[in-house]
Amino acid sequence: MTTLDQPTATAPTPVISGDRPIRRELGVANALSHGFLLLWGLLTVLPLLWMFISSFKTNGEILADPWGLPGALHLDNWARAWTGAHIGRYFLNSLVVVTGSVSLTMLMGATAAYVFARYEFRGRQVVYYLFVGGLMFPVFLALVPLFFVVRNAGLFNTWLGLILVYAAYSLPFTVFFLTAFFRTLPTSVAEAALVDGCGHFRLFFRVMLPMARPGLISVAIFNFLSHWNQFLLPQVLLQGDESKWMLAQGLFALSVSQGYAGDYARLFAGLSIAVLPVLAIYVAFQRQVQSGLTAGQLK
Repeated sequence: MTTLDQPTATAPTPVISGDRPIRRELGVANALSHGFLLLWGLLTVLPLLWMFISSFKTNGEILADPWGLPGALHLDNWARAWTGAHIGRYFLNSLVVVTGSVSLTMLMGATAAYVFARYEFRGRQVVYYLFVGGLMFPVFLALVPLFFVVRNAGLFNTWLGLILVYAAYSLPFTVFFLTAFFRTLPTSVAEAALVDGCGHFRLFFRVMLPMARPGLISVAIFNFLSHWNQFLLPQVLLQGDESKWMLAQGLFALSVSQGYAGDYARLFAGLSIAVLPVLAIYVAFQRQVQSGLTAGQLK
């Protein structure tokens, strides 16, 4: 006589709840980080928004109700800032100089970074660290010798001298950023292009540069912002001739003169004109900047 096996009772599996405090801590950390970012965003956006709204007010509205909305859009403030305060001329001057300096910086920086990242030669690390060492020296330490170097070279009070100085001071960061980016690009693509008969010059301009587009756009935008907002170097290297002034110099002169004249509406309009190109470029290339900053972490 056989007996059926009785099913054995199994004890319930204990639920491990040790990860709950960890999840709670992560939730608190995320809430604090998001709150800090929100506060930082408000501190950044609200002054810009107030400046932009004030540029459409009259001087009386700005003094009587600085936080209120304008009764009407006074577009003549922008016209007076563009023509009367010569902001338009300074804007075009800065556009020419910054375009030339960023183009020169990107060409020289991308070439040097590609060599440091892809080629082995004696003294490569030494030369690379000499480039990167330029990040340690602020511009204030070199103003006096830089003034004499530019003047002795015959480039004082010229746009070419300012373009060369801008490019020289932007090269360390550009080389440092792009060297790390070029190292993340696949080597197999370059090897396949060389096997197909592509030379080193053509490989760089036709294959590697298009692949490095996110990194190039990111560092180009950083350089553009740095050159566009630069005040100290133009103030030292461009003196006397107001027709060659950069936008930062023109805004400084406008702030001094309008502070005594009480024409704050024109001052806010001039500041808005200077800020709009920066915002437009960042909005247009926002995704490229984010992808360029995170691409270096993939490898």
